[in-house]
Amino acid sequence: MKTFIKVMKALSDPNRVKMMKILQSRPLCVCEIKETLGIAQSTASKHLKILEDAELVKNFKDGLWVNYSLSDGSGSPYSACMIGNLRHWLDNDLEIEHLNKILPNIDRKDIVGKN
Repeated sequence: MKTFIKVMKALSDPNRVKMMKILQSRPLCVCEIKETLGIAQSTASKHLKILEDAELVKNFKDGLWVNYSLSDGSGSPYSACMIGNLRHWLDNDLEIEHLNKILPNIDRKDIVGKN
């Protein structure tokens, strides 16, 4: 039951659900996620850690970048179920539609250049 509760709690926050939805399009670094959602980098990192602990997302290094992507769900049947279902849920939600429109214009090289 602990694993089930962990997955459900991880998905109980709107920003974490939005992260799951935008990660469906491509792997993203924290700076791209924070830019897309309009949240602080520390907040994005905390949310990603919760999603990782629930085995909903995974990270991998690419040079200096740490990228996040959806997990394959192999670690938990609850994670696998939610990852699969979220691919079909909320696509008509206005916030998700907006994020999907702006995401193609978000690029880590532009973000790093701003700082």
